[in-house]
Amino acid sequence: MCHDVDSRPPAPPSAGEVAERGLLTLTSADGTEFDAAFAAPAGAARAGVVVLPDVRGLHPYYVALAERFAEAGYPAVAVDYYARTAGRAGHGTRDQDFDWKAHMPQATAEGIDGDTAAAIGYLRERTRADLPVITVGFCFGGSNAWRQAEGSLPLAATVGFYGRPQMVGDAAGSARLPVLMLIAGDDMATPVADQLALAETMRSAGAEVETAVYDGAPHSFFDRSADEWAEASADSWRRILALLDRLAP
Repeated sequence: MCHDVDSRPPAPPSAGEVAERGLLTLTSADGTEFDAAFAAPAGAARAGVVVLPDVRGLHPYYVALAERFAEAGYPAVAVDYYARTAGRAGHGTRDQDFDWKAHMPQATAEGIDGDTAAAIGYLRERTRADLPVITVGFCFGGSNAWRQAEGSLPLAATVGFYGRPQMVGDAAGSARLPVLMLIAGDDMATPVADQLALAETMRSAGAEVETAVYDGAPHSFFDRSADEWAEASADSWRRILALLDRLAP
């Protein structure tokens, strides 16, 4: 899995007031009710974020990450993928006992995109109808964020940490949205060369692709307890927030 059970995301470069935080229930277009976490800043929303978790689904790490985005000034929704096959988590989040190995292979692109669309809709209902929204994904979620660059969802851009190019599949050849790839230089799950090759495929399709390779960094380096990779985490924050700033009116 991407992170240790007790891992939590690092803080953004600057932190403002979080006006609202909490768990909620969203409904996908296919009628599936699923768990999500929402956090909003005190100020007006300029852009929004849908967080696509790693294989664990809506682990507390991603609830905390939604709040981190709100601290940085951007409302965020983190989604859970697994309601279709595992039912909803009884307490809203998945814990260390959740059998993600049984359910992750059953998660479909259609289901994930449906949940993403519901999260986009919620963000726009809470803010404004034309809010620019990006996805930010990790591992399994990173792969899906890169896949979503083909543009079938109403997204402004996609961001992925330590994704797997083979999970992007043919969608790479249709990429058209701006993409940010945050790559662990010592990722034991996916070779850096494969991720850079994916970036070239997406560029050839017409997408604007930014890559950042953090030499020596392991898969899951974006963790507040990983002091050795604090600068890599800080740089990742700067790149994500710069992308959001460019998209915001």
